[in-house]
Parts: sequence; C-alpha cells; structure tokens
Amino acid sequence: MIAHEVRTYKSAEHLPREQQLAWKIAEVAADPVAVMPDVTEMIINRIIDNAAVAAASVARRPVASARAQALCHPMQPGATVFGMTPGTRVSPEWAAWANGTAVRELDFHDTFLAADYSHPGDNIPPILAVAQHVGKSGMDLIRGLATGYEIQVDLVRGICLHEHKIDHIAHLGPSAAAGIGTLLNLPTETIYQAVQQALHVTTTTRQSRKGEISSWKAFAPAFAGKMAIEAVDRVMRGEGAPSPAWEGEDGFIAWLLSGPNARYQVPLPGPGEAKRAILDTYTKEHSAEYQSQALIDLARRMGPQIGDLSRIESIVIHTSHHTHHVIGTGANDPQKMDPKASRETLDHSIMYIFAVALEDGGWHHEKSYAADRANRPETVALWHKISTTEDSEWTRRYHAQDPKTKAFGGRVEVKLKGGRIITDELALADAHPGGARPFVRENYVNKFLTLSDGIIASAEQTRFVQAAEALATLKAGDLAALNFTVGADRLGAARPSGIFDWT
Repeated sequence: MIAHEVRTYKSAEHLPREQQLAWKIAEVAADPVAVMPDVTEMIINRIIDNAAVAAASVARRPVASARAQALCHPMQPGATVFGMTPGTRVSPEWAAWANGTAVRELDFHDTFLAADYSHPGDNIPPILAVAQHVGKSGMDLIRGLATGYEIQVDLVRGICLHEHKIDHIAHLGPSAAAGIGTLLNLPTETIYQAVQQALHVTTTTRQSRKGEISSWKAFAPAFAGKMAIEAVDRVMRGEGAPSPAWEGEDGFIAWLLSGPNARYQVPLPGPGEAKRAILDTYTKEHSAEYQSQALIDLARRMGPQIGDLSRIESIVIHTSHHTHHVIGTGANDPQKMDPKASRETLDHSIMYIFAVALEDGGWHHEKSYAADRANRPETVALWHKISTTEDSEWTRRYHAQDPKTKAFGGRVEVKLKGGRIITDELALADAHPGGARPFVRENYVNKFLTLSDGIIASAEQTRFVQAAEALATLKAGDLAALNFTVGADRLGAARPSGIFDWT
C-alpha cells in the first residue's frame, strides 16, 4: 500500500492531475490486477449477505416505495429488482436505488470502521445493476466489486467525515464509480472524472443519522449508488467534473472537511498490487448499528450473571468516542431515550439496544424494534438507567491499526441495589473475524436461509445460493441469477402513487 498525502491547493498552484487523489483512485480502478481467491470467496459471502437482509426487508414500506419508483423506469436489457421475476428489468440506476434501499433498510449487512464509518456492501447494488444491464460475466463483477470495496475502505481509513457532520455516503459515491469503471474496463481519464463527479453530488450532512432518524437512512446509500451510475454515464459521453474535487481551493477538504491547512493520508494499492480491502471488513450477526454488535453479545453474556434485572440501579457503558457520541448518551439526542422513537432511531440507541438484549438474551431484526416491545414499562425503566461514557483506552483501540488491538466494544459496569457491582467487557463481536465465532460461508448461508424463511420459496432459496456460490463461473449475461423472486403476497402493501406513475 502507498500512503498518499491529500491537501488543499490554491488555484494559483498547479496540481497535475496525476497527483490528485481522484486520478490515483482511477489508476487503481484501471489496474487489471488479478483478484485473489480469498477475495473472490468473500465477495460471494457478501452477495449472499446482502440478499439475506434484502429478503427480510422486501415488504417494508421504504423498500416497497423504492421498488415502486424503480418499476416506473422499465428498460431492456436493464437490471433486476429484488423480489421481482428475472424478466422484470428496469434502468440500472433505478435498480441500484431499489436494491440499495432493500439492502440498507435493516442496517444488517457488512461494515468497516476506521477514521470514518462505512457499509462497503452498499457498493454491490450499483455495480451489479450495471453489470446486469451491459451483460457482464461473474468474473467481471468480481473485479468491479473488489475495486468498490478497496476504494471505500481506503477512503474510510484516511479521511474522517463525521467530525465535520458529513454523511459517510461521500466515500461511497466515489468508490461505486471506481468499481463501475473497473467493471467496464474504462480508461483512467474517464474513471477520474466519474469519481470526482460522484463525490460532488453525494456529499450530504449527517443529519441523516441524527435526531429523529427517518427512512432516508436506508435511502441515502442507494442514492449514492444511483448517482455513481449517472456520473459514469455522463463522463462516458465526454463530459467533465469539478476538479480537483478533493484538493481544490473551494473543494471538499477546504470547505467541508478540516480546511486549507489539513493533511490527510489515504492508503491505496500500488501498481500491480492486489485489492484485498474486503478482507478487513466484517458483517453483522445482529440487526443494529455495528458499534452495538459486541455490546449485544456482552449483554447476552451478562444477563445470567445479573439475574433479577429489577435489582439494577444503574448501568454505565465505558466505550469509544464514536460509540458514546453516535449511539450513546454523548449524542445528546433525547429521541434515543424515547419509546415512541422510530426504528431507525432505536437502532442508533445503545441504551435501548443493551436493555432489550439484557432482557431477551439476544436480538431479533423485527421483534426487538416492535412498538409494543419498546413501550414495555420494565424495558423503559431499565433503558433509562443506562448511560455511556467515553473511555480513552477504548477510543485508542477503536482507531488502532493492529488487528490484535483494534476493538469496537466496551466495558460495562452494572450497579445493583445493595451496592454490588458486576463488570464485564468485550472487545469484538462474536461474529467478527477476530471474535469468538467468526462468520464463515456456512454462517452467511444460514443468515440468508433464516432471514428469507417464509419469504422466498425453498427452491428459490437453493437456486440463489447455488448461483452465488458459482459466481466466478457465471457467463456474460447470466448475472440475473443473483436476483431472487418472491410471491406477490410477500411484497408488502401497495404504495401511494407519485410523479413517475401519475395517472
């Protein structure tokens, strides 16, 4: 890996495009390096993982709305839409919109946390949609996805967005554009312009994940994927983009990040170096914000130690800066303590999540968020006894580069009536590659079978898994096999009409 310094340049300073971050990203994307077998295997795992959570969310309101919008844009050859028959094809950017929303709705797919946050699996819907539309092969898709993961992970390692209240999809737009560039074997110049255009149009604020969190949290990554496809299409037609997007005097770093004097170090593979970043990412066993994964496992472990939960006086979770300020009491969001809050808000409340996990001994992607579950008097009472505090050691471990040190969990102190204190800690979720039960192919397949049970017919489940596992051998034009079909009665209530289906 090569660390590239990225900073602002005044307009009077000449910055050759070969020294710009967007060009260096484009060079990585255009490099025809082979994809290693273990990377291919993990890409297959994540395709299965995405389909699992998409199946579980296929009838939910935001997903049904996105699908209804997409179906208003039929196209041949086009791309498939989760839940619909393989012959139902829509314009690729709208397929990315519908499928990206389905993947993101339950906050239940893969993650990478470093200087910033990310869900790199969000790259799959837009890159797959384009691959289906243009008739690419399984190996073409693998190459594109290896790039998408690589670029997003590398940007997340080097550039912090959240401290400036910029939403993390600003790293996703460029990574998806780069992945599409690899998929289509586009020249460096074209990918360079597309990456910059995608950054320019996907920079939004973190209010998407603050206060009363709405369904836009699910739509936001789908929007970034849709914009990436449009950016690539536009520059393929010979159009340019604001340049230099990151380094310009009025650009991303100067005005939206740490300002003209800031220096960022973004690591990227060197020429001929394999793209392996997907192997540093991790998926979720539980449908909740990733920083709650280890704490759910810890609650599951601590419940029997505590016994009668009514004896609890207080619970303090000592954790990282990120966890405390994003999903903890450090966020200062009263909505995180409100039993009438939206599912999206409860998903970002470690106080709620830890209380329910203690009571139930685990977590369920639907039942744990149900309104009657959140409003149980005993749950509300326990929930309001929980607080978080930043611990500098957990913050240090959160940002550590050494995988033996890196941690996303915390230490929990439970004070019982009478003064007894029970303490326990967990650094990594059980399903993390360094955890007690790392996810392997069997776990991904079981996750798919479990979440799609009663939604996808058994024969269709089997067909999909077999197609995904055979990804490397799928021929040009065969990528529709990576879609799944469900019965019309499993697609949720009909959505209200909008502009696109005005009658």
